Amino acid sequence: MPPIVSLKTLLESGVHFGHRVNRRHPKMAPYIFTARNGIHIINLQLTQKALREAYNLIRDTVAKGGTVLFVGTKRQAQEIIAQEATRAGMPYVNYKWLGGMLTNWRTISQRIRYLEELERMRDSGELERLTKKEALMILRKIERLKARLSGIRTMTRLPDIVFVVDVCREETAIKEANRLNIPVVAMVDTNCDPTNVDYVIPSNDDAIRAIKLIVGLMADAVIEGKRLWEKEMAEKAQATPEVTSEALPEGEDVSDEELLGESTLAKIQAQQAQAQKASEEEARQAEATEVSDQAAASDQTAMAEASSATQGSDA
Repeated sequence: MPPIVSLKTLLESGVHFGHRVNRRHPKMAPYIFTARNGIHIINLQLTQKALREAYNLIRDTVAKGGTVLFVGTKRQAQEIIAQEATRAGMPYVNYKWLGGMLTNWRTISQRIRYLEELERMRDSGELERLTKKEALMILRKIERLKARLSGIRTMTRLPDIVFVVDVCREETAIKEANRLNIPVVAMVDTNCDPTNVDYVIPSNDDAIRAIKLIVGLMADAVIEGKRLWEKEMAEKAQATPEVTSEALPEGEDVSDEELLGESTLAKIQAQQAQAQKASEEEARQAEATEVSDQAAASDQTAMAEASSATQGSDA
């Protein structure tokens, strides 16, 4: 399978530069190619392979309707994480990881709703009824919550994958993902422990160009996965009427028993017979009532004629 990025591009972006030799983590030794001027050089062939695996994983997960959470709170990564995650339409954390963002998601989602309520108060002019000090405190709280939660406001459930830029810095996020069995894809530099990372991308995690390249590739994987998802949904929508037309071909006679089933047809026939019997009984009662009314009218006429005859003889 061809690599998704060339060695030349990786070299130009500085992905191969690790940390100083004395800062190496022992478990990163398999990913180190050599050392030069006291700095470890990462094996970019392994980086290429890892990028292909991570790309395929993210693409296939999103193609099934999955979500990827982008995490990078270090200064060099903050803007890149926000831009690429927004481009891919995925949630992100780029300011500060709040403890429990995954393991205590219910509380975090309540804070998001609280932020939305404060913004509603601000936009509707309700803060004008408060004192200046109270209104200022609420405005500051809105800004603080937006900085911490704005990237995950659209996240309605736990993510299917967590992508991390700096393993050492985002240790809490990785531990929470591990507890919930959420796969972790991460850029891992030579000074970090890759033990808790499911998909290790050996890479320089300090250079802005390296971060932008790899985060951009993961965002591209999300976008491709979304296209596959939308294509599959469109095909399913088109296939639904075709299945219906195949089940009942035009012009072909289908018996009631084949269409409804024997037991259902028997119930319907019994209900129809009962309704017909009730209708006939109602008609008989109406006919009897009409005959009775006619007899009563005849008796009344006879009585009236007899009364008239009696009055005539008296006269």
